[in-house]
Amino acid sequence: MNIGDVASRSGLPSKTIRYYEDIGLIKPHRSANGYRCFAETDLHKLAFLGRARALGFTIEDCRTLMALYEDETRASADVKQLALEHLAKIEAKIADLEAMRGTLGELVRSCAGDSRPDCPILRDLSGGE
Repeated sequence: MNIGDVASRSGLPSKTIRYYEDIGLIKPHRSANGYRCFAETDLHKLAFLGRARALGFTIEDCRTLMALYEDETRASADVKQLALEHLAKIEAKIADLEAMRGTLGELVRSCAGDSRPDCPILRDLSGGE
C-alpha cells in the first residue's frame, strides 16, 4: 500500500504518518524508487497509534505502548501502570477544568451585564478586589 491508501484506511493524515516514520514509531519498507510501501502490520500499528493518541497518550507514551504491544513477553502490569498514570493526569485536568468552570461561573453570576462600567470579571482578571 502507498501512503495515500494507508492514510485513507487508518484515518490518519499523510503528514502524521510521515511524522510517525520520522520519529521512528513506524518503519515502512521502501521500494527501489524510494516510495514508502506499507504492509498490513503498518496499517495495524497506525490504527493503534491513532487510538492511543485519541485517548490522549503522548508520543513517548505511544512509543512505550508500541514496545509493550510488540513484546509478547510483556507483563500486563506494565501496560496497566502506564494507563493508570495517564488516567491520573486526565483526572487532574478534569479537576482543574471544574475549578475553572466554578470560578468563571461565579464571576459571570456576579456581573450585572448592564451598561455600567463596573465589571467584576475584569476586576478579578486584573487582580483587583
